[in-house]
Amino acid sequence: MSRVGLKPITIPEGVTVSLDGNLCTVKGPKGELSRELHPAIKVNLENNEMSFARPSDHKEHRALHGTMRANVNNMVEGVTKGFERALELNGVGYRASKSGNKLVLNVGYSHPVEITPEEGLEIEVPSNTKVIVKGINKERVGALASNIRAVRQPEPYKGKGIRYEGEYVRRKEGKTGK
Repeated sequence: MSRVGLKPITIPEGVTVSLDGNLCTVKGPKGELSRELHPAIKVNLENNEMSFARPSDHKEHRALHGTMRANVNNMVEGVTKGFERALELNGVGYRASKSGNKLVLNVGYSHPVEITPEEGLEIEVPSNTKVIVKGINKERVGALASNIRAVRQPEPYKGKGIRYEGEYVRRKEGKTGK
C-alpha cells in the first residue's frame, strides 16, 4: 500500500491549484507550474486539501499513486519555497565564475566550459569553488545540477572534480611499486 499516495497535500495560503481534466496547474508567489497527471489516478480537491485515489491495487496503479502525489507536492513546494542544489569544486585551479547569465567553469580543460541555464533557473556563485542552482521546478534544478557535475565528475584517486555538497566520494588506493 502506498503510504505517500495516501497522505493529503495541504495547500498553503497564497497558492492556487486548478485542475482542468488531467492538467494540474499550481500558482504561487514564486511562479506557476503545470503538469499532466495520469488519467487513472483520481484527484480530489476540497478545502485547501488535495487527496489522490487509485482505481485498483494493480502494480502500475500502486506505482503511479505515490508518484503523482509526490509530483504535485513538489510543485506546491516549488512555488512557495523553491528548490536549490549546491555543488562544490575540488581540485587545484578549479574555479567557477559568473559571466552575465552564464556559468563559466575552469576545471582542468584547455578551455573554459560555459553553461547557460534555461529560463526559470538561476545560478549563483557565492565563492569560486561553490555553485548553487535555484528554481521552482525540482526536476529541472536537479537536471541542471547533474549537467554541471557531468562536466568533470569526481574521480576516486585524488577526489578532484565537481560534486554535490555533502556527497561522499569513495577513495581508491593508487598503484603500489615493487
